[in-house]
Amino acid sequence: MITIDGSFGEGGGQVLRTSLALSVITGRPLYIHNIRAARPKPGLQAQHLTSVRAAAAICDAEMEGDALGSLALTFRPAHPPQTGDYVFDVTEARGSGSAGATTLILQTVLVPLATAGGESHLTIRGGTHAPFSPPFPYIQHVYLPALWRMGIRAQVELRRYGWYPAGGGEMAVKIQVTKQHAPVTLTERGPLHKVWGLAAVSNLPSHIAQRMASRAANVLKDAGIESHVEAAHVEANGPGTGIFLFAEYEQSTAGFTAYGRRGLPSERVAESACRDLLAYHKSGAAVDLHLADQLVLPAVLVRDPRQGTAGQSRWTTCRVTQHLLTNAWVARQFFDVPIHITGNEGERGEVVIADHCHV
Repeated sequence: MITIDGSFGEGGGQVLRTSLALSVITGRPLYIHNIRAARPKPGLQAQHLTSVRAAAAICDAEMEGDALGSLALTFRPAHPPQTGDYVFDVTEARGSGSAGATTLILQTVLVPLATAGGESHLTIRGGTHAPFSPPFPYIQHVYLPALWRMGIRAQVELRRYGWYPAGGGEMAVKIQVTKQHAPVTLTERGPLHKVWGLAAVSNLPSHIAQRMASRAANVLKDAGIESHVEAAHVEANGPGTGIFLFAEYEQSTAGFTAYGRRGLPSERVAESACRDLLAYHKSGAAVDLHLADQLVLPAVLVRDPRQGTAGQSRWTTCRVTQHLLTNAWVARQFFDVPIHITGNEGERGEVVIADHCHV
């Protein structure tokens, strides 16, 4: 049994999700304690409990501690991940509406299901555009294209927006057969091809989205970058607004998000996303700070870990984060695999995952 201290590093839900995914893939039972101990509301919240139950569903795991607020969980996979049609709904964990992140639930089960040797179809309900999680557009335009380079094929469809705190969103996912995972090299991004984005609003005046889009285009133009940012009014259960920007280079795509809130001018929301984009652009790195940690899990699984891996994965990131360092630590608890991270936290860095891996 693998024992994980959930308070290690960033001390949040990522420790749990990565541990669950690796437990499902390897078949090794997991005991995790101090779950989300570093958070204001520690323990399993609705989206985390949904991730636990989603992971259990694809491998018929036996569990102890799978309840809201639980600080410890025992998770025993009964068999390797099984393809199929699955529905995961955050509201079932809480019994009421929740904006728990559908995208984080997807990231818990996507790579395990990609190793299952067949096609799966998922429906995930909850929050699709919520703070502290990758929004749906990021998954669609940044995360999944990066996985595609590694042989992991998945397609997503947004059926309904789910803003925080109302939730009520829905996404559909098709995970295709993955014949062989491949290592990834993203050290050079090449020239910038285009910058584009979407400013969206629901159940609020449409001019909010228009102001975000205009301000973003002007900020980027002042920095010497032409862009096209669309303003849109979209259907959702509750009010919400946000801007989602993408910078497409020859070798990679990076994504940047900012959400509106009461009392915060639309122009300030746009400027926040633009600052992140411009900082990334200035860094010269190939991968943004969020994708940098999300690549760790698939990179240590470029081939069945029971047989070893094939090749070396390497990528540069605009910023080394606690999420990156923590994900690397969790992977090392399951696999004897060298993961080298250069650069100080908060600065540009590079990740190298060596060309062998043993359970």
